[in-house]
Amino acid sequence: MSKQSTGSAPSEVTRAEGRLGPADRVENWRRLGSEEFDVVVIGGGVTGAGAALDAATRGLRVALVESRDLASGTSSRSSKLFHGGLRYLEQLEFNLVREALRERELMLTTLAPHLVKPVSFLYPLTHRIWERPYSAAGLFLYDTMGGARSVPGQKHLTRAGALRMAPALKRDALIGGIRYYDAQADDARHTMTVARTAARYGAVVTSSTQVIGFLREADRIAGVRVRDVETGAETEVRAQAVINATGVWTDELQKLSGGRGRFRVRASKGVHIVVPRDRIVAETGMILRTEKSVLFVIPWGSHWIVGTTDTDWNLDLAHPAATKKDIDYILEHVNTVLATPLTHDDIEGVYAGLRPLLAGESEESSKLSREHAVARVAPGLVAIAGGKYTTYRVMAADAVDAIGSDVSGRIARSITDKVPLLGADGYHALVNQADQLAGKHGVHPYRIRHLLDRYGSQVHEVLALAEERPELLKPVPSAPNYLQAEVVFACSHEGALHLEDVLTRRTRISIEYPHRGVDCAEAVARLMSDVLGWDDERIAREVDVYVRRVEAERDSQTQPDDEAADAKRSAAPEARAKLVEPGS
Repeated sequence: MSKQSTGSAPSEVTRAEGRLGPADRVENWRRLGSEEFDVVVIGGGVTGAGAALDAATRGLRVALVESRDLASGTSSRSSKLFHGGLRYLEQLEFNLVREALRERELMLTTLAPHLVKPVSFLYPLTHRIWERPYSAAGLFLYDTMGGARSVPGQKHLTRAGALRMAPALKRDALIGGIRYYDAQADDARHTMTVARTAARYGAVVTSSTQVIGFLREADRIAGVRVRDVETGAETEVRAQAVINATGVWTDELQKLSGGRGRFRVRASKGVHIVVPRDRIVAETGMILRTEKSVLFVIPWGSHWIVGTTDTDWNLDLAHPAATKKDIDYILEHVNTVLATPLTHDDIEGVYAGLRPLLAGESEESSKLSREHAVARVAPGLVAIAGGKYTTYRVMAADAVDAIGSDVSGRIARSITDKVPLLGADGYHALVNQADQLAGKHGVHPYRIRHLLDRYGSQVHEVLALAEERPELLKPVPSAPNYLQAEVVFACSHEGALHLEDVLTRRTRISIEYPHRGVDCAEAVARLMSDVLGWDDERIAREVDVYVRRVEAERDSQTQPDDEAADAKRSAAPEARAKLVEPGS
């Protein structure tokens, strides 16, 4: 592979790869201001990335703009599950569950088998006589509603059988159990891959590109005005239609457009903690009932993710903060079933995200529907909100369908159920060849399998970076789960522009190590500088901003309430210094 040059425009080959390197960004910015598009999608979360991919594969001319980093909001802070939503069965939302399970099956088999994997859960039973048949009936529906099944069906266990599967549980915490399967994925990596796949099919994808206004022709929206928050440059992007896929920012963008929305979006905060795998002795994840919702204990490599909370959030949308109360809530509920309780000292990472729920009649956010809504709020402007991560592809297709009356010509039907994501092609064969790949590159087969589950068939491009620089096959200092080549690849191919992009999203170092990325920040920044052309002053700034972010997050997690936590978290500087909050 030829080395990336930051000075020349990318070739058709790099576009076909879906590459988002520095030269690609320069060229994409030029194209934003010089071409006319059929549709501009605002928002680089999974719904926006999905809409860009859907529109591009229908043959439309597409631009995707994101003010921060791909997946920097909700789409990097979920429970990391592709699941039907077992609890929605109890709310009788059968269509939502059926749709989500069908999407889970597509991901596992066709679209992203390298990124989406089966994961088992133990559902502990606590009531005699009625609970087992009641739960079995629900899980039978769950097992069968999604059509063809790539995961095993439910298995009933006695108390002894359940405790053998999860010795960490208190003996008196259950009378038996049922094991069932769902699927999981690294949400940020998946979203980024959806965006890169859209780029592969011709979409112009730019992060650090903030919408600061809307263009109008008479009574219709005719595009957007954007600012490059890296340089401060501004340009106009003309398009026949605009899709607002900004999640919890939907209302803010709606106000910026000058129109009135057809629905309101309510932000619900969900907090998760990350603890070492050896702190909970179990060979399966667990799903536990709480008085409000459910609590998941989710396997995550050499860790467990435990969460989530579900509370209204009315403060900084970009940086929702976890409080001591949130963390205590999670610990209190998981410790009701654990023989050896978790403590604050066990926590390696914490993250908080916001669910974009459609505002409803209920005051309890956990009872708001996870159905999505699409509205044509003005000629040339469509908004989409609500839904859940698992159904992003369906949401995206609905949003693109909704611009049909704004785009000249007949729009083809959605085909994204047949379009594998970047890295999916050839993945299964490469898994079988892992030992040969390991021998060729002089790394352990385990490392190759780990890379395959992050990059799929793009593993060749990651490993190729080490042909001239063999040291890139060494682990990242203080974060040995990742290779140095992955940091370089994040910048040369995956659109990473700042240290936090790599430490919190391209990798998950920020939640997987007790130092939360601080101990390897300078080493990672220096690796990034080789691709992004940073000097020592820029490296120092990136490290300083990241360290202050971690300090602010740690401080916020000791605060008693949202207001105090928000004040601590908001004190940290923005990596993208020229970014302006909507309405300010």
